[in-house]
Amino acid sequence: MIEVYTANTPNGIKVPIALEELGLEYRLITVNLAAGEQNRPAFIAINPNGRIPAIVDHQGPDGQRLSLFESGAILLYLAEKAGGLLPRDPLERQRAMEYLFLQVASVGPMFGQAGWFLRSTPMPCAVAIERFRGEALRLTGVLEARLRQQPWLAGSEYSVADVMNFSWLRMAHYGGVELARFPAVAAWVATISERPAVQRALARMQ
Repeated sequence: MIEVYTANTPNGIKVPIALEELGLEYRLITVNLAAGEQNRPAFIAINPNGRIPAIVDHQGPDGQRLSLFESGAILLYLAEKAGGLLPRDPLERQRAMEYLFLQVASVGPMFGQAGWFLRSTPMPCAVAIERFRGEALRLTGVLEARLRQQPWLAGSEYSVADVMNFSWLRMAHYGGVELARFPAVAAWVATISERPAVQRALARMQ
């Protein structure tokens, strides 16, 4: 059994989506971020960084208990464990890695900062908004160019790269990005949203 510690955020929905896509059994444990549960000793023992998502796989490698944090690391682990969501073609597999790490290093941080400065900061800062929203727009353009060429970020196969980036692009407005300006990305978001596994995962996260 895999225990999933998460919340209904762009980063938090990635793991349930991957688990539903891969058909792995899991138990969802909601972490109340507003109450600070992510900072309590019991959770810090699982994730020393105090952030969601995190998992505990009681049947990890060689049957050992494994706790794991960071959504990119978790999705790669689950994909390898179940033998799915990673392209068989070696070139497409590397593309999947490329766009997975683009999300980790750039898409998530830039959209997150743009959203915070647009919506949550007590003192609006035009320079920060321009910086981070501009990067969110630029990165959406990178995905737009790719998805005009290929149906999925890796190429011909839906993969961990799509799950990772979908979690933020489905909420592009949070970072000040209107998807109407990016038709290929908008169509890709709509297609993924219709996948039964994605709908099951999102329903469980409500």
